[in-house]
Amino acid sequence: MNEYINLDEKNINEEHICCAIGDPKHQDGVDKKKEWIKSKLKDGHVFRKLNARGKIFIEYEPLDTAWVPISGKNYEYIYCLWVAGSFKGNGVGRELLEYAIEDAKKNKRSGICTLVSKKKKPFLGEKKFFEHFGFEVVDSIEDYELMALKFEDTETPKFNENARSMKIDSGDFTIYYSNECPYVEYEVKELSDYAKEKGFKLNFIKIDSLEKAKNAPCIFNNWANFYKGKFISNTILNANALEKLLK
Repeated sequence: MNEYINLDEKNINEEHICCAIGDPKHQDGVDKKKEWIKSKLKDGHVFRKLNARGKIFIEYEPLDTAWVPISGKNYEYIYCLWVAGSFKGNGVGRELLEYAIEDAKKNKRSGICTLVSKKKKPFLGEKKFFEHFGFEVVDSIEDYELMALKFEDTETPKFNENARSMKIDSGDFTIYYSNECPYVEYEVKELSDYAKEKGFKLNFIKIDSLEKAKNAPCIFNNWANFYKGKFISNTILNANALEKLLK
């Protein structure tokens, strides 16, 4: 029988958060991610992981307070469901998702939703996996789809209008990011140093409040790359990746 742990004020400092384990260079990002989780616990934020050393977890919270440009009445939002390596194919993902669904029902939510894509993309769940549990597409922007599992016949969630254009006014290379992801702090520093060395204009815009998250110009705010005013990817870049992309 699999054993799981939910992070809380008592254990969060000692427990790893799965995403970035075993790499000291990301420690600052891990610390900031933990602080972000602590600030969200009062909102009903849940980070549930397998009691094992690996990337096996689900993270979700009420949509009203979730840092995503999505609106919906009385829904739960899944930020991330990740099962990596040898843990795949053992029913762990199913158990994590079933827990989130039952938790949402226990809290009398109208449904639960998450972001996927038509084609496989980084940092997004697999559409077919959620379809197996009855999730349906309720809104879309380009290749990205919002899926929802409704528990009752209510209005479904949708992307906020500000996120639909996936464009910004600036033509400079611009990155929106937040401490939802533990990888970003290190990469922001590396890219800042690279841009300074090359004399390259690079803008960083940090999403550091619920208001900014709900009004983001893109469906991603943990990391979103814009160039010449258009969204190009949610891939977290290092200096080498940025240099290749620009070429």
